[in-house]
Amino acid sequence: MTPPALRWDRGTLLLEGLPEEAWPASARFDARVGLPRAPAAAYHEVVLHLHGEGVAFRDEARAYVALEREHEGDRVPRPYQAEAVDAWWRRGRRGVVVLPTGAGKSFVAELCIARAARSALVVAPTLDLVGQWYDALRRAFGEPVGLLGGGHHELEAITVATYDSAWMQVERWGDRFGLLVFDEVHHLPGPSYAQAATGSIAPFRLGLTATLERPDGAHAWLDELVGPVVFRREITDLAGDFLAPYRTEVLTVHLDAADRAAYAQAEDQWRGFVAARGIRLGGRGGWAHFLRETARSKEGREAFRAWRRARELVQAAPEKLRRLAEILAHHRDGRVIVFTHDNATVHAISRALLVPAITHQTDVKERRALLEAFASGELPVIVTSRVLNEGVDVPAADVAVVLSGTATVREHVQRLGRILRPREGKQAVLYELVVAESHEARTSARRRDHAAYRES
Repeated sequence: MTPPALRWDRGTLLLEGLPEEAWPASARFDARVGLPRAPAAAYHEVVLHLHGEGVAFRDEARAYVALEREHEGDRVPRPYQAEAVDAWWRRGRRGVVVLPTGAGKSFVAELCIARAARSALVVAPTLDLVGQWYDALRRAFGEPVGLLGGGHHELEAITVATYDSAWMQVERWGDRFGLLVFDEVHHLPGPSYAQAATGSIAPFRLGLTATLERPDGAHAWLDELVGPVVFRREITDLAGDFLAPYRTEVLTVHLDAADRAAYAQAEDQWRGFVAARGIRLGGRGGWAHFLRETARSKEGREAFRAWRRARELVQAAPEKLRRLAEILAHHRDGRVIVFTHDNATVHAISRALLVPAITHQTDVKERRALLEAFASGELPVIVTSRVLNEGVDVPAADVAVVLSGTATVREHVQRLGRILRPREGKQAVLYELVVAESHEARTSARRRDHAAYRES
């Protein structure tokens, strides 16, 4: 008699020849094929269940292999990196490691890949990060390393993919890897990206991030998709020993009389519209409600223009540019990254102070050339909007200037993290320019609600 079989089927598992009383809890009958079907991510649970029931079965689902490559690096892990790997291993080789930017999360992943010794897929949110991982994994494990994304479709025992390619092609690769590594794992909990986790049979999973918590609370889903937090260290735990010592300064600037009056008028106009329509901006969905209402009438469209005008007045306030010029002069021997919220301010600063700009519109080759020139000191200053918030390796940076940004703690911590990679004699500093008596004062207070700023 042919034993029951466990088969891979387009991101799910099919169980053939298994009596109903032996079905695992995750299996449901699929009338289309006349067989019980389980989610791919339940593979480990299904296998353990069948073994526990004493069921002899053919495992035709598993296509991942033992990784027969040695880790070729001679770098000695820092104590907290070794602790992170051990903690992940003890928790069943599943879980999230939270470490600050510059603390060596990718090296932790390399050590986990080597220790698990299974074919591994590393998933990253941007092509820049995919390129960094590709280079690092080739150095650590040798050739070949596969690529999914940016026009590449090569699968190898070690492969790097973008989140977009990973979830869209999960039916193609979901049975091929025993270990999934999700870099910047806070991106994973979403209807699309999560399919990269739910559609894979990989029993071993590792999430990496410096900023775990999401405003929508969806990070709680990571317990199911990847595993719980198994190891965590904050900036304040490592600064001075393994990260550069740093300080942060909030510098208050002022609008001139004309801009102050224009700002007050714009704020009154759009806030009056919000109050008249009963919109609660602080609640969930409040911003979407505001946008819907502004699109429905001439008054609404004028309110939205007033909202945008108020932001423009503070984001590129003339005194901000003057203070920025002073900071650049003071740190003329350093490497400075200037952060803004919008591209218009980026270009205004670039023109006014003759410094190079990087936005989402900057060509990949041009961006790489600018970052290489920045690292060498040829270009000591770069101004950007949000594209350098995460996932870009800029070890030479030691000064950050935040001219504007969102109220999210994540963004502010990520910007601080850009300047914390250690270097001999380095003292990092983050300046935040805030317009007095404006919405920026509230925004600044909210985004600084993190130990990295409270203890600075």
